[in-house]
Amino acid sequence: MKAVVVDNYNSIDGISIKEIDTPDLAAGEVRVRIGAAAVGFVDGLKVQGLYQTKDPLPFVPGTEFAGTVDAVADKVGAFKPGMPVIGMARSGALAEYISVPSAALQHLPPQVPIEAGASFQANYLTGLYALEARAALREGEILLVLGAAGGVGIAAVQLGKLMGARVIAAASTAEKRDFAVRHGADQTIDYTQADWRDTLKALTGGHGPDVIFDPVGGEIALQAFRSIAWRGRHLVVGFASGTIPALAFNLPLLKGGALLGVDLAQIQKREPETHARLMAQLFDWLASGKLQPVVGKIVPFENFREAFKTMQSRSALGKMIVKFG
Repeated sequence: MKAVVVDNYNSIDGISIKEIDTPDLAAGEVRVRIGAAAVGFVDGLKVQGLYQTKDPLPFVPGTEFAGTVDAVADKVGAFKPGMPVIGMARSGALAEYISVPSAALQHLPPQVPIEAGASFQANYLTGLYALEARAALREGEILLVLGAAGGVGIAAVQLGKLMGARVIAAASTAEKRDFAVRHGADQTIDYTQADWRDTLKALTGGHGPDVIFDPVGGEIALQAFRSIAWRGRHLVVGFASGTIPALAFNLPLLKGGALLGVDLAQIQKREPETHARLMAQLFDWLASGKLQPVVGKIVPFENFREAFKTMQSRSALGKMIVKFG
């Protein structure tokens, strides 16, 4: 089969498509013929060896995928060949086939396009875990989403609206802010402007945001926390800016505020009941049409580098999708 293979931690230009063996089936596994795979910011860090953990070399990048069941191991009853599925794995999604434990898969509702399925789980599970399980976002509260046009940012915008919050989307360009409004944001802020905190204060009537969803980090994160409402909750989701901020402890004291970490990689292991509950809620919304995943730019498998470079340039609207076939 064809797969993107990382032989050495390198720039995107140093990674290529190669022919490798189609994966076998171990006990309890399902082999999926991949139709679409997502490329997120973390994927770009992993192929360069810049992520917090490193995959053993060589490896096939990509964690999210959608496709059809190709084969199942004995005693796997929930899936049959030909079934549409979506899944997540530590790596291996940028390939024509992947074998994963059956527990890593979910049935893809028939009305959901395969591209939307591939971009769904990581962003929306991160968003719902952050807003519901960590911040306990309540109806009527003010939610500020930083980096609102990115994959996880736009998921937070949609989920915040679904949960009844007033959503303020912060993004660096007019195109990104318009994108956020199209997907549910009530108001927007250009956080490249020196006086953006004054704008935020005016929009919230001096109250400030009750919850800040922050996949950006850097100086923007520090400035946002200075504007947080009393007993506000700042969700630390990631550091797309490339800088991990250092917050003076007197600020949480003065604001009565809380910093809350959000790490998708640990949810299933450390909080299995919460993980199962949130997944059930997300798939209920997905099947009912209440939640429609945002699909970013779609590129063919042969042009996979374009997906990575667009993510790295922070110009993507939504999550990038690599399409097979």
